[in-house]
Amino acid sequence: MSTFMPKADQISRKWYVIDAAGKPLGRVAVAAANLLRGKNKPTFAPHVDCGDHVVIINAKDAVLTGKKLEDKIYYRHTGYIGGLKAVQYKTLMATRPELAVELAVKGMVPDNTIGRKALTRLRVFAGAEHTHTAQKPETYEF
Repeated sequence: MSTFMPKADQISRKWYVIDAAGKPLGRVAVAAANLLRGKNKPTFAPHVDCGDHVVIINAKDAVLTGKKLEDKIYYRHTGYIGGLKAVQYKTLMATRPELAVELAVKGMVPDNTIGRKALTRLRVFAGAEHTHTAQKPETYEF
């Protein structure tokens, strides 16, 4: 018996909706990263992009456990000398909760072409409404 190798034309992509309301940010990010990679499928292969589309709603209602809301800091650099910018997660969750969720998921997918391609299938919305009802997404419970 030979090992199954999925081909690009044999991959079927489904749509999933994850509700982040009241759930820890890391748990939501892990579930999204696994769906984006396709690790929930029996035909998973680490060298093939066989993941699904993921829509995360209620990103503004995701919670950070412990003192992470005050202690955790998001850093970015502008590219200029002395251009290190720091934003507390309390401010980030209040102003741009979609970015906080995207950064959490980005940290859990591989840093290569497969991971970058998988992140293009991630859609994050701050509220309960999303624009992908035509794709008939399934709710994903973890």
